[in-house]
Amino acid sequence: MNLAFWRKKDGQPKKKKSAVREWLDAALFAVIAATLIRTFIFEAYTIPTPSMEKTLLVNDFLFVSKVSYGPRIPMTPLAVPFTHHTLPLTKYTKAYSEAVSWKYRRMPGFGDIKRNDVVVFNFPEGDTVALEHQDESYYELVRRMGRDEVWRQFQVTSRPVDKRENYIKRCVGIAGDSLAVKDGIVIVNGRPETPPPASQRFYHVTTSENQTLNPMRLEEMGVDNTPEMKVAGRMSYNLTPSEAKEIGAFPIVSNNIQPFLDNTEDGVWPQDTAHFKFTIDNFGPIYIPQKGATVSLDSSNIELYRRIIAVYENNTLETKGGQFIINGKATNIYTFKMNYYWMMGDNRHKSLDSRYWGFVPEDHVVGKAWLIWMSYGKGGIRWSRLFRTIR
Repeated sequence: MNLAFWRKKDGQPKKKKSAVREWLDAALFAVIAATLIRTFIFEAYTIPTPSMEKTLLVNDFLFVSKVSYGPRIPMTPLAVPFTHHTLPLTKYTKAYSEAVSWKYRRMPGFGDIKRNDVVVFNFPEGDTVALEHQDESYYELVRRMGRDEVWRQFQVTSRPVDKRENYIKRCVGIAGDSLAVKDGIVIVNGRPETPPPASQRFYHVTTSENQTLNPMRLEEMGVDNTPEMKVAGRMSYNLTPSEAKEIGAFPIVSNNIQPFLDNTEDGVWPQDTAHFKFTIDNFGPIYIPQKGATVSLDSSNIELYRRIIAVYENNTLETKGGQFIINGKATNIYTFKMNYYWMMGDNRHKSLDSRYWGFVPEDHVVGKAWLIWMSYGKGGIRWSRLFRTIR
């Protein structure tokens, strides 16, 4: 029997891989496999802020499904594995290169975004960032300080869509919907929402004879026992609907509890007070753009769609003599190229969401929040939250 098949052509046997080479091969395979899983199947995220409480808590660790809406093909493929936009142990060094840039594509998924889905997406206003204030919108900084001052004080950079900060909110309106907020209640296509059971908002609580609520009882309920004084002489607590009902039954309260309405206009999108008197709790109605739909443009509504036309859908937009010029052509209509969504936090009075920066384009959508795999707080691991699906 000829056994020469296992020898090299020069007659010498193949050398066995060294232990170092075997470890390198295994590590390379692990990196490639993990990157493919992270890109196309699911990815781990951490909740950094209380904007979704008490549905999601700070330091909840999540798996986000990429296959629910279809995995998004990387738009900036040249990047350091397992990083987002900045290299670890650095403040400003980019973890990606824009030498190669791919247009938006999405593979088929199990379905489309539905109302009330909890969605992870790239921050729409994150295309420009003041690196010393990454937790704040660059555009809000410019409105408050002026562009020249922002550029003088901070280091400013731009980021591609898939390298912008990741946000997580609840989708309360999908493409084609008409949406409004009336006295804090979201109304979609004329129908008031049923607030998520664990959502929070401020409630005014009035007690008899200026008594205070029992802090130990509030702590047992999981309520912050330090009220936020929204109006002098009245206590305001951030409560879920069930907590508000329970506190309203306290003898010293006797149903003297009512939702607090925030009529703040400062910073509320679209920042055009000449045409829109929107507030946090009274907003709209607005139309959420749908791919292929056409809207008429005029001076009263252009601010609703300006960023869509000029930034998200990459057109040139000018105004000359009261006439809109899009890509060099005079027009008073526009047809949308993508679907858009309206995202809001469940912690309604402590959430920077679409009420402050508008629509979320479909190319910014990362995936659907699926499962809490780890959670910890002041007392350690929150065992009751582990392996809980997200609704």
